[in-house]
Amino acid sequence: MKQLLDTIHIGDLALTSRVAMAPLTRARSGDDGVPVALNALYYGQRATAGLIITEATNVSPNSAAFELAPGIHTEAQVAGWRGVTDAVHAAGGRIFMQLWHSGRASSYALLQGRAPLSPSGVNDDLGLLQVYGALRNGIYTRIAASPSRAMTTEEVYAAVAEFRAGAVNAVRAGLDGVEIHAANGYLVQQFLSPVVNRRTDEFGGSVENRLRFLRLIVEAVLEVLPAHRVGVRISPFAAYNNATDPNVAETYGAVAQLLDGYGIGYIHGADTNAWGGTADMPKILDIIRSGYKGVVIANAGMTPEAAQQLLAGGQADMVAFGRAYVANPDLVARIAAGGPYNEPDPYSFYGGAERGYTDYPSLG
Repeated sequence: MKQLLDTIHIGDLALTSRVAMAPLTRARSGDDGVPVALNALYYGQRATAGLIITEATNVSPNSAAFELAPGIHTEAQVAGWRGVTDAVHAAGGRIFMQLWHSGRASSYALLQGRAPLSPSGVNDDLGLLQVYGALRNGIYTRIAASPSRAMTTEEVYAAVAEFRAGAVNAVRAGLDGVEIHAANGYLVQQFLSPVVNRRTDEFGGSVENRLRFLRLIVEAVLEVLPAHRVGVRISPFAAYNNATDPNVAETYGAVAQLLDGYGIGYIHGADTNAWGGTADMPKILDIIRSGYKGVVIANAGMTPEAAQQLLAGGQADMVAFGRAYVANPDLVARIAAGGPYNEPDPYSFYGGAERGYTDYPSLG
């Protein structure tokens, strides 16, 4: 029976437990999306995770759903991330970077006056898009999304190239692998969704066409990294950012088969709706398992006890914890000891400095 604290291999990568740190946007990068020493301290504190998946990291200056989120498209950003990976590796950890393009979930205020990019320029639901910025007084808050414009075919291919360049830069920065962010209603999921993808070219219409953007990104990233060093995060039932799908099983069953065909290292299934109390995790795992034979990571706001039940039942191979890792840098040790667990402070999730970021106590 699988146990949370058992070792596991993803390809040739040996992980010390089945406990992953989920990607957690914390909005504490320095100017121009450059990671700073405080970020290195934060990740280094959590290096006992079997695998750290970094916060969503912009592959393009056209991506910005959260002000002060990091990037991986400039030399300064690469150097900043090198400080993070050095800290994690010095502590014996493993870390993958989540490659991110927010697409239409953005604002001209975060894009130097430019309109956000999207598959089809659908703008009748802007009030449902989650975009955040830092006020002059330092408080971090939700701001209004701006109308997006439809990407040209050339811009779609340019975005694919940005994901590839992000993977190249992640390797240069010392990351152990990358996770393609195809969840939470961001650009990749926008292309998968027939609700917001209304294109009539090779990237819209049929399931095959709507999967093309993801397929090209995967192929581009596999030019940089072996398949077992690449993961993909999906959230098939996510209402977040409104990139929904009336036929989830068809679309994401095809996604699972696609990723299995490339031998991708893992699929990270995120039950984004669990934040609001809806439990879609069993359906997500069934869809993934219907077409994919590799490592499955589940993320659904679970307790360690619930995570253990999921592993024991064979539905997942690893479990990614989010808010638990915000408040418990030594989460693996706390699981081994049966607790106690620090409670996270939601008012310090985004923005700020040390408070609520690097000042949570460890057991020792």
